[in-house]
Amino acid sequence: MKTRWAALVGAALMLAGCQKGPVVSDAWVRLPAVPGRPAAAYATIHSGGSADHVLVAVTSPAIARAELHESMAGHGGMMSMQPIDRVAIGRGVVTFAPGGRHVMLFGVSGDLRPGGTVPLTFRFADKEAVTVDAKLVGAGDPAP
Repeated sequence: MKTRWAALVGAALMLAGCQKGPVVSDAWVRLPAVPGRPAAAYATIHSGGSADHVLVAVTSPAIARAELHESMAGHGGMMSMQPIDRVAIGRGVVTFAPGGRHVMLFGVSGDLRPGGTVPLTFRFADKEAVTVDAKLVGAGDPAP
């Protein structure tokens, strides 16, 4: 039993070592309550390997433009949001979640509906790109 466990752990470590690029998981988009307004995208990015990765853009054929943003407590405790040029993933994990880092999606296709998916491509400074299907969530629906 001990040998089998050691073999499984060894295999998992070898597979992890083979992973070269960043991995994007748990991607989802909150659609706007009012058509024509921006949507927001969220995901978790794992560095995947030993390289330091830097997220520089998110694109999709279903949106006109995307901006990386970060929410923070502003003057008087009011929440504010500001665009950011890049997000260092380093060799760890970065989460894009409501109330923190997120991607603002402008010019969202009117064909997108809750319950569907939309392709999002996460582009990194080292020219790597990862495309995932993000779940679409309605404005008043709970997060997945």
